[in-house]
Parts: sequence; structure tokens; C-alpha cells
Amino acid sequence: MRSFLICLIITLCSLAGKCSEKVDFYWTDTPQQQAWKGEKINGRARISSSTDIRSARLRASALRSGCNKIGSSAVRVCFITDVIGDRFVPGYGQCGKRVPSDSTMIVVADRLGGEKKMSIASCKGQDIWIDVKIPRDAVPGVYEGSISVRTGIFRRTRIEYTVEVADETLPEPRDWEFDLNLWQNPFSVARYYGDELWSREHFEHMRPLMERLRDAGQKAITTSIIRHPWNGQTEDPFETMVTKTLNEDGTWSYDYSIFDKWVEFMMGLGIDERIDCFSILPWHMTFEYIDGASGELKELTADATSEEFAGYWSSLVKDFAAHLREKGWFDRTMIALDERQPEEMTAAINLVRSVVPDFKFSLAGWYSDKLAYDFDYLCISSTQEFPEDVRAIRRDKGMVSTYYVCCGERYPNTFIASDPDEAVWLGWYAFAHNFDGFLRWSYNSWTADPLDARFRSWTAGDCHIVYPEASSVRFEKLTEGIQDYEKARILCERWKKEGRDEKISALEEALKLFEISRLGSNGAAEGLDAAKAAIMDCRTGSR
Repeated sequence: MRSFLICLIITLCSLAGKCSEKVDFYWTDTPQQQAWKGEKINGRARISSSTDIRSARLRASALRSGCNKIGSSAVRVCFITDVIGDRFVPGYGQCGKRVPSDSTMIVVADRLGGEKKMSIASCKGQDIWIDVKIPRDAVPGVYEGSISVRTGIFRRTRIEYTVEVADETLPEPRDWEFDLNLWQNPFSVARYYGDELWSREHFEHMRPLMERLRDAGQKAITTSIIRHPWNGQTEDPFETMVTKTLNEDGTWSYDYSIFDKWVEFMMGLGIDERIDCFSILPWHMTFEYIDGASGELKELTADATSEEFAGYWSSLVKDFAAHLREKGWFDRTMIALDERQPEEMTAAINLVRSVVPDFKFSLAGWYSDKLAYDFDYLCISSTQEFPEDVRAIRRDKGMVSTYYVCCGERYPNTFIASDPDEAVWLGWYAFAHNFDGFLRWSYNSWTADPLDARFRSWTAGDCHIVYPEASSVRFEKLTEGIQDYEKARILCERWKKEGRDEKISALEEALKLFEISRLGSNGAAEGLDAAKAAIMDCRTGSR
């Protein structure tokens, strides 16, 4: 438990198993005590009773500081509902084929929202979530608020908390320097809701999902310009957003209408910094097209050095670039590669640049000295060494350097079985090691039943970090770490200008704790306690 949080520990049941005779409602992790304007803070509490509760309802009050007020609309309080995951099995990695088994199944409270009321079995307990989005026009001060639970038996039980609003303002998410890149899967949304792909209903179902991602500071739009760029590994494979037709006279025609519709939708929501196009090097190296004579879908298999590969891509790259320039998107579009070998990446890059020299590239994969400056966006696995001097040169060139975790990393991660504070730790790790941000491949590649996150290939939670119509503890904690990154960045810049070397030294000492080797033995709280304390520098109403 973090040292600066207030924890009220109440014994619910005696050693003999006899429960208390009252409803208990208490914090297990209170909202952080100091917040910036524009910041969203969170906390957890728990309800328990010696008797069954048939219909518990939650309500948040406004927060007040003297005559100043933060309205209850800024407060979200909801039940944290259970999802199914699987535990880590010693000697058995997080990657690779698996069969969901009751012997490894776990139930974890992770899903946020949806239910207006809950029944709670006696002595079982029910977790609840609270977050407060501090308004940008809030008057600095110490605010008091409360959460109440109403039941069919007890009229109301209330718990109180305080939040100190500092005279500091967090920028809008779109202006955060932290580069968040969680890959979106629109095909998963269509399947879950039974929508026709790219229909009005499909986009309406995607809107709140992608708005949630925008509000976490997402920078990139995930697009698929080839069929099944990841070999169809998800429950809902990525289909191509660009239709390619080989005409009878040997020329090519292209239809970008789906690509345009998806990009325009995401840009309209405010996610508009980068368009990642997957991929010139799909995992299967098979490329689809429509035969103009027969109208049939056909495929071409070719390696990156072949004439067939060059013939397929040269025409497409040239036409695609012209289309992007016409739309005004070329400068923000990147041909995206994922975990490919250096030799084939070099061949593909050389081919594209022979046709369109100024096309940009992005990579999520393994570090290579030879390719270190070929990618405007370069994201390296947390298991890889990314030289500090290379990142410094890339930053001077205006290039983005980030890191990622996937099924290969036991920790830090965002699996169902992971410590939720590891998601906060991810943002701090980026700051401690001078990364520009963080990537994870799976925002919403939902399993067949998203509330059973177990999957045939990876540890539960690897495929998605949010649920249909609901956020998660993991996602909100990830956002918390991103906010911390921004606060630490802003404060460090100020401290350097003000010559406050003692504050910088204290933070640098705390950042030494953000090593993956320490995380495995010491847990996330060690670093988070120290780092959060180091940036809690702002007084109410003044600096």
C-alpha cells in the first residue's frame, strides 16, 4: 500500500468465521490526497455485511472546500465486477498455445461500471471504484466528499475522503508528451455487437470505446492495409482497409474508402497524431488482391527480395502516397512493421524509398544498430537494450522512441493476474529511462466472451485491457501512470529553471527503483511510493 494513502483496515470476520453484525464500507486504497486541475484520481473501497444485501446502490456527493465546489458529475463511483482470468503457472510461459482450464482459472475484480445496483452475499464483500476528474477551473483548496451505499435493509452507510487540489494544471490529454500507442481492433467491435462492418451502428458502438482511449492520451490510429497482418492470431482477424484490384490489362486499381472512413472517424474524435499502416511485411508474407477478370479474391506469396513483392508494393506505395497527400495525411502516416527480421525490413524499406523517398516507417520489435534511424517511430521490447545515446540522437531528430510489453514479459504487465499497480509502474518506467512513451498491441482485441479473458494463445488479459461499454482497473491505472509521467516532466523542467537541485536529486534517487529486475522481487509499490512522494511538491494555492 502506498505510504501517502490513508488505509482504514476493518476486520470483517473473526478467526472463528463469525461476521460482524453491521455493514462495513471502508477504503482499501483512498483517492490520492493531492491532485492537479485536469487530473483524474482514483481509489477503491469495499462493502461487506453479515447478511445478504439484495440491492446495493452507490452515490457520490459533490466535493466542497468552503464555498467552493466540485460537482458530483466529476465523480464516478461504480462497482468493480469480476472477470475470469488465469494464474501464472511456474515453468509455463505467458506465450504459446493453451487450453483454458479450471485448474488455472482465477476470478479478479477488474471491470468498471455498467451495473446500477448489486446484490452482495453475506461476508463475501464487494469492491467499488471511485475516480474524480478535477475540473480545470477548480479553485485550489482541500475538498471534502463522500460516497454512500444504500441497501434494502440499511438506509445509508457513508465514507468520507478529502482531496487537496493544487495550484497546478495538467495539460489536455491530446497535449501530453507521453506517446501512448494501444492498437485498436474495429473488427472485434463489429463481431461483438453483431454490426455490419463500417455501418453507422458499428461506428456508434466504437465511439465511447475510442473516446476513452483518446482521454488517456492515445496518439496513433491502427490501420490494416493488408489482410491478416498478424496471421489472423486474434479472435477477430484484421481485414484489409484497402482494396486492391489487378485489372485485365495488368494495371492496378485501389479503393481507400474504408481506410478513409476509419481514419476520419478517429481523427474526428481527436486521435490524429499518427496513422500506423500494417503492414508491408505481414507475418505470413501473403498478399491478397481481386482478380479484375473474374472478380475472385486471390493471393500472392512472396519474400521481401522477390520481383513479385516489388511488383505488388511499388504500384501500391506510389498510389497510396498520392492519396495520402491529397487527404493531407501523408506527413503523419507511417508504414508500420512488427517484430520482423532486419534483413527483410531493410529490403522493404529500400523498395519503398525507391518509389516514395519521404515515406515514414514505424517499428515495434527488436533493436538493431543498422536500422536505429530508419524508423521515425521506434518501439523496442522491454527485454531489449535501447542505447541511451541512440535515443538522444533520435530525439534531436524529432523521432519517437518508446518501449512495449507483450505476452513474453511476466512483469511489468497488464495481465488479469498482474498487480494493477504494475500498470502505473509502466508510465514511471518510461520516465525513469527517458522513453517517449509506451506501446501495447491490444486495446480491444476481445476474446469470444470478453468477461472470460482467457485465450487460446496467451495469458488472460493479453488480448484486451478494456471491456465492451466498460473500462478496467488495469486501464485506469495505466492512465494514472501516464499522468504521473506528465507531472514529473513538467516539474523537472520547472525545477531546472529554478535551480532546485535538491528536488531533482530526490526524484532521481526514487527513479533508480524503476528497474525490472527489482520489480520481480520488490513489487511495484517500492518505486511508486518513492516517486509519487517526490513529485508531491505543490501547495494549495501557491507553489
